[in-house]
Amino acid sequence: MPSTNLCWIRRDLRLKDHNALSQSLKDGDKTFVVFIFDPSILDKLKEKRDRRVTFIMESLLEIEQTLQEHGSSLIIRYGNPEIEIPKIVSEFKVNKLFFNRDYEPYAKKRDEKVSALLKKQGIEVLNFKDHVFFEKHEVLSGSREIYKVFTPYKNKWIETFKAQESVVPDFKTNLSKLAKFKNSESLLKKDWYKTIGFIPTENELKGGEKEASRRLKLFKKLIFNYANARDIPSLNQTSNLSPYIRMGNISIRELINASLEDKSEGHQVWLSELIWREFYQVILDVFPKVEKNCFKSDYDQIQWNGKKEHFKIWCEGNTGYPIVDAAMRCLKQTGMMHNRLRM
Repeated sequence: MPSTNLCWIRRDLRLKDHNALSQSLKDGDKTFVVFIFDPSILDKLKEKRDRRVTFIMESLLEIEQTLQEHGSSLIIRYGNPEIEIPKIVSEFKVNKLFFNRDYEPYAKKRDEKVSALLKKQGIEVLNFKDHVFFEKHEVLSGSREIYKVFTPYKNKWIETFKAQESVVPDFKTNLSKLAKFKNSESLLKKDWYKTIGFIPTENELKGGEKEASRRLKLFKKLIFNYANARDIPSLNQTSNLSPYIRMGNISIRELINASLEDKSEGHQVWLSELIWREFYQVILDVFPKVEKNCFKSDYDQIQWNGKKEHFKIWCEGNTGYPIVDAAMRCLKQTGMMHNRLRM
């Protein structure tokens, strides 16, 4: 029987090397792609000129343009995913839902609820590893426990990687199998900023796959010196890719491949930084309390000195400590902060 699939994108805003989309396109006769603006997330953003929303919108617009080149369109909704996904499944007569796993507490609960609702309706739900290279159960200690310290985790990560012959998969996407349809509510026809209650914002960080690829290409010219240059904020020789990794404009696999192009110290340190990210994703997945509390509970008891006005002075970059102020002013102006200044 013909199969109609739905691929739900969230923090994986790209069409290249995308596990869920790749599997959906291989599996069914046609695939629709959906993104949902979730009020439970957006309502927490009190300032309606928000760089993150603009970044996401730019990423989605790039996806929409590519989908339209293939006769398709991105389904966009604004609402609770627990309501919107079942509605879309019914409207487009979908047989299977595909999505990539997310390890944040809210996302995990959301995905469990949506999956349970659809399974009751007889809809098959398939989810995939994409956001990380190795998940929590894939890098364990000798006693089969989660690592809580980075260095042994890193060593086991590399050992595990070599044990699978250092193979980095590429989840190719055959976009010719996208569902063909005309969308009267597409991003190119409707003012979605207005619908979700936000205002387009000037942003030094342009969202999308193309910009992520451009930045990676630039970084490849600098990576040989990364081990040393990353410690000097004034040099601006880090990758500047963090928001693109965060929103999935580029896959972790493409970044790992970049780290393997040479055996220089810079390449090795870059891989180590990517493994740091994997480590913290595992910690978040296994110990969700770290989203709002200290990993070691004793530190939750610390009583911090200072007043609210001190916090405001710090946010504005007016403490009088030049390197601290430079870090905060950079964050305020660009939306990013150099790795060493964050530390």
